[in-house]
Amino acid sequence: MQFVAAAIGGSRVDQAAVDCESILVEPQTCSPQSTAHEGRLSDRNVGENRVGLTGLFYPWGFFLQAAAILHFVRRRPDSYWLWIILIGGGLGALVYLAAEAVPDLGLLRTSLNAFPRRRRIKELERIIIDNPAIGNQEELADLYLEEGRFVRARELYDRVITPRSDSLDPFYRRGIAELALNDAAAAVADLERVVAKDPKYDLHRAIGLLAHAYANNGQPDRAAAAFKQATDISTLSETYLNYAAFLLQQNRPSEAREWAGKILAKKATMPGYLRRRERPWFRKAAALLKQAR
Repeated sequence: MQFVAAAIGGSRVDQAAVDCESILVEPQTCSPQSTAHEGRLSDRNVGENRVGLTGLFYPWGFFLQAAAILHFVRRRPDSYWLWIILIGGGLGALVYLAAEAVPDLGLLRTSLNAFPRRRRIKELERIIIDNPAIGNQEELADLYLEEGRFVRARELYDRVITPRSDSLDPFYRRGIAELALNDAAAAVADLERVVAKDPKYDLHRAIGLLAHAYANNGQPDRAAAAFKQATDISTLSETYLNYAAFLLQQNRPSEAREWAGKILAKKATMPGYLRRRERPWFRKAAALLKQAR
């Protein structure tokens, strides 16, 4: 019995020694406080990893998002991109800018041309004071038209055009300015002159604009005939949209939807750079579709 008790006692002492060794080697596993401390360290490490990923774009991520949203508002690409920008943070904005904004750089040439164009306008304004040649005034009128200063452009075209004028371009461009100024009657007179001499003028855009002028001048029969002739030979989105608007005005919503839909159907076959250029027409066609429902 003494031997058995001694053996039991010895085993208890050995077990206690082992427990003490484990306490000395891994003291944090023997205390609830140490376990909680481990949890806090683990959470801190995870948080640091997350901050590290976000920190790759901090603080530039905010600027990337701002630039992406500004581009989105101006160019209006597919709406899912907005969610990518908002949810994806700086990374999502960077992906958007690479996919949508960088290819649009080619369109900046039109905007950049505004600076030399305005400089040339100032030069011509000074030149015509001393040398009011027809060529100088016509060039200045063209520049005003490109700038959207239609009143001034029309005034200069009036000076350029004389009873002996045989060039179609001043009449055509004055007609565009008159349409922009909602003077449809004057636009009809100028555009009729152009189309009568050259029905294909400006890649058939002239006859499409004449049809639009007829529609705005309260001449629906002539407008319908001109639009029929224009749409048979032209695929300009501008002509399609004006025709759809005319059909809607004539209480023919199903046909208006059809022609507006033809504009949107171009997306599937257009190369990327043309889709970007046609976006304003896509937006207008989508808005007209809503009106025609």
